[in-house]
Amino acid sequence: MRPHRNDGRGDAPDISRIGFGAAGAPLISLEKRAMSRRPLIFLLASNTISITGNVFTMLAVPWFVLETTGSTTRTGLAAFASMLPVIISATFAGTLVDRLGLRRSSVLSDLMSGLIVAAIPTLFLTTGLSYGLMLALLFVRWLLATPGDTAREAMIPDLAERGRVSMERATAAYDSVYRSAQMAGAALGGVLIAWLGPTALLFVDGATFLSSALLVHFGVPQFVHETSEPGVGRYLHGLKEGMSFLWHDRLQRWAVAMILVSNLLDIGLSQVLLPTYARDVLHDSRAFGLLLGAVGAGSVVGSIIYGAVGARLPRRMTFAVCFLIGAIPRPLVLAVGAPFWIAVVITFVAGLAAGAINPLLGVMQFERIPARLRARVLGAITAGAYAGMPLGGLLAGSLADIIDLKATLLLFTLIYLLASMPPFLSRAWQEFDRAKPSSGAAPKQDADDQREEIEHK
Repeated sequence: MRPHRNDGRGDAPDISRIGFGAAGAPLISLEKRAMSRRPLIFLLASNTISITGNVFTMLAVPWFVLETTGSTTRTGLAAFASMLPVIISATFAGTLVDRLGLRRSSVLSDLMSGLIVAAIPTLFLTTGLSYGLMLALLFVRWLLATPGDTAREAMIPDLAERGRVSMERATAAYDSVYRSAQMAGAALGGVLIAWLGPTALLFVDGATFLSSALLVHFGVPQFVHETSEPGVGRYLHGLKEGMSFLWHDRLQRWAVAMILVSNLLDIGLSQVLLPTYARDVLHDSRAFGLLLGAVGAGSVVGSIIYGAVGARLPRRMTFAVCFLIGAIPRPLVLAVGAPFWIAVVITFVAGLAAGAINPLLGVMQFERIPARLRARVLGAITAGAYAGMPLGGLLAGSLADIIDLKATLLLFTLIYLLASMPPFLSRAWQEFDRAKPSSGAAPKQDADDQREEIEHK
């Protein structure tokens, strides 16, 4: 196909831009297809910027606290004030996101997060900033940021359908940019701290959220999923409805339990066991960075590969094998004392397999969750998946002190193995291979990209 050109034929159609389907109906032109996919691209760009801002906060705040207080204890409390509200907000804010609308929630979340982040260095440089006030600001900042993350994720199915993108590719693209933003944000944030200092980086962080809000406001349509069911507008009823939906879906309940255990172990592995291994076994801090970089790079590549071929793969076995490979080799290769270069290669392969996990779960969730419940159910899933993360570091550190590093790595390997078994053994996971369209999902688009109940403001 070639682009449209004016070659003196007046208004005659350029047949090079038109294809025909099996029934003889003209297919969508490249230009129209690109236009229909533009909102999805805007959303992915917005999420990239917002996640980068989150990483900036995670880097700048600890450094800022250490520079201003010199206390590691207070730095740890700041980290706790950043983690707890994510779980609280994910649990209770999804219903509000569904009521406000996905685009509006994303924009408001980013705007308020940006203002609060910028307020921290502003107060410090002007009237002064007490440690207690800073903790309160951090708590509110992460309380407000999580609904935006949930809203952007919940928009994926509508935008994928609008752009005629398969759900496998859409969820893989979302996960790829998420992981890429985390990797790039960490590297860029470290450079900016050294160059500008943590105070200036917090101003940059605030600007990233403003940019994200503008991209969503001007580039993404508002999808409205109305319902005639009584009482859905009431908050408590909506919250109960979302929780009840998740609890009665066996497959998603199993998935949340698996990811809860995996996230708990991942936090302990990455924040405690890997740096301990690098310090006590290899005596080189660079090894810690290389191992984290290997799994991160592998995950990005794995997400991209899944986006390309995932629609042709059996879902249950792909998820089961990828979860197994993505979990077990990482602690095991360190526990058996393999040469470091082998550990890096195996860690990369584990990341490669892990890259397919989130896109697969996204496809399953978007097929099974009704559109009108999407944000509140996704919020409940996030809360459940994150619930064990604050304990991961404590568990790993305590075990390493009690039974030593190698025994802890072997124990983590065993727990990973047990957590990987449900897709192989549970009958509920057979549903993973059968698409289950959600009731209340948005209707199909017609050929002119007209969609009922879409309001683009």
